[in-house]
Amino acid sequence: MPKSFPNYRLKSGWNALLPARDVQPALFGKLAADVVIIGAGFTGLACARRWQQISPDARVVVIDASEIGEGNPGRNSGFLLDVALAEDAKPDNMQRMLECNRLTQEAMQSIVRDVEASGQAVDLQRAGTYRAAASDAGVKSLENYKLFLEGAGLPYRQLDQADLETELGTPFFRSGLFSPDCYLAQPASVIRAIHQQLPDSVTVYENTPALEINKTGINWVVNTPQGELTCSQLVLANNSFAKNLGINRSRLVGVYTYAGLTPRLNDSMLETLGSNPNWGLLPAHRLGSTLRRTADGRLLVRSLHSYEQEITGQKIRHELQDRMWRRFPQLRGQDFEHVWGGAVGVTYNGAPVWGQQGPGLFASTGCNGGGTVKGTMLGATLADLAHGKTVPDIASLFGSPSWMPPDPLRSIGFHLTAALESWQGRQER
Repeated sequence: MPKSFPNYRLKSGWNALLPARDVQPALFGKLAADVVIIGAGFTGLACARRWQQISPDARVVVIDASEIGEGNPGRNSGFLLDVALAEDAKPDNMQRMLECNRLTQEAMQSIVRDVEASGQAVDLQRAGTYRAAASDAGVKSLENYKLFLEGAGLPYRQLDQADLETELGTPFFRSGLFSPDCYLAQPASVIRAIHQQLPDSVTVYENTPALEINKTGINWVVNTPQGELTCSQLVLANNSFAKNLGINRSRLVGVYTYAGLTPRLNDSMLETLGSNPNWGLLPAHRLGSTLRRTADGRLLVRSLHSYEQEITGQKIRHELQDRMWRRFPQLRGQDFEHVWGGAVGVTYNGAPVWGQQGPGLFASTGCNGGGTVKGTMLGATLADLAHGKTVPDIASLFGSPSWMPPDPLRSIGFHLTAALESWQGRQER
């Protein structure tokens, strides 16, 4: 049976760096609620918060298969873009692009407000982000992104190889762009802060995976390992695992990606890593490697992928080390303190699975690697939709997910496409 929830074998490095927290208990026994939200990530918590604002007397319950900070929200690379991704907002429609950016910026500011109100020491800074290319294919992609920025009227700096080496300490890339419209964060600490700001009337159960959902009369029933939830309205905000509960199986696939995070580097090593002490770099080619230099002097590399299943072992560590050492030969021999993986919900055309899926059933999944800020917006908007409020036309703005064939054809197609793109972008890996 396909897994209906993540059960990661590798611990999140970001979460491991934080102090231990008091974990909310798991659900035991039967419980009735007005709405149950599956997934305590950025999408699920934003939906819960907004639901409670609209219906303050509603019994809102959120369940999560893991613990706050240990699940997917604490496993990403910590990029919080406060503009829409280029693939979300096509430059052929300026009005749509501007609306996507407005919604994204509003969601980003809601995250900032929650972090500030929490009073926690959270590493969240509007440090901007680099995009860089090491090959002809990457340079072409970079030019397309430049057109997007110009079409949206967004500021940027163009950099050549010497500029990138000066600022980042690596000669690996031929050209790049810097955009100020991005926050860099310790993502596990951000999701912890957001969780802390939930109203007391929202109940969260951790270590409570959804095993199965069923419609019984006018209600939905969610079965968990040691309990059962009954509700009139159900929200799926569990990304790729929603399909294994029966939602949009033909439009959603799970892809695992992997990250390695070094220990704090010594001062002499940090001096070789360029003039910028806190930066993030997204690859021009989508199968390239994401890089972070953190404010506390660590280096992160995120790369590799696997289809529907987490892989472990030394191969991941060795592959990530190779990518780090080729970009930063001065770090050759440097190991990672933490290595981990995380699942991403992917659709064929990059559009989210969003909206009402049936009577009393709503979903916001398929983050396509951009679920932090956009997911926050989509989660809050989904609560508005469920209450009959006027909402933005999400399908028009961000697209509708395309159909994909079932396995084994889907798996074969994924691996063939990945192999071709990996070859085409081999210089960017």
